Amino acid sequence: MESAYYKTMALDLGERRIGIALSDLMGIIASGLETYERKSINQDCEYISKLITKYGVKEVVVGLPKNMDGTSGERVDKTYAFCEVLKTYTNAKIVFYDERLTTVAAEKLLISADVSRQKRKTVIDKLAATIILQDYLNFNQRGK
Repeated sequence: MESAYYKTMALDLGERRIGIALSDLMGIIASGLETYERKSINQDCEYISKLITKYGVKEVVVGLPKNMDGTSGERVDKTYAFCEVLKTYTNAKIVFYDERLTTVAAEKLLISADVSRQKRKTVIDKLAATIILQDYLNFNQRGK
């Protein structure tokens, strides 16, 4: 019998980096896992699929970078295209979640913590993924 508990992963897709976060087994707390430097779409998807397997992830939340007015642009199209390829590498469920302002929130948080500009570049994507995942977990209150 499959457990009702599983990990959820979040991805913050950027042009050069992908922020990756994981939930705990109960789906309550999000934690940053890493910032992955992009190589090619196939290498990126292969790498992420290995993480999905390694951590027993059943659901992947992908930040959907809509415009502030709610419309979709080129970045949304790129996100959908990436996920179409990712689906060929994994059976995990892929869910899209509005990520407007998450990178801004991450930047403000890092600045308030007095993190240097250089260090912010290396952790902002991971923190943005963590914020996306925590928002998603809070919104869904899985396991209530």
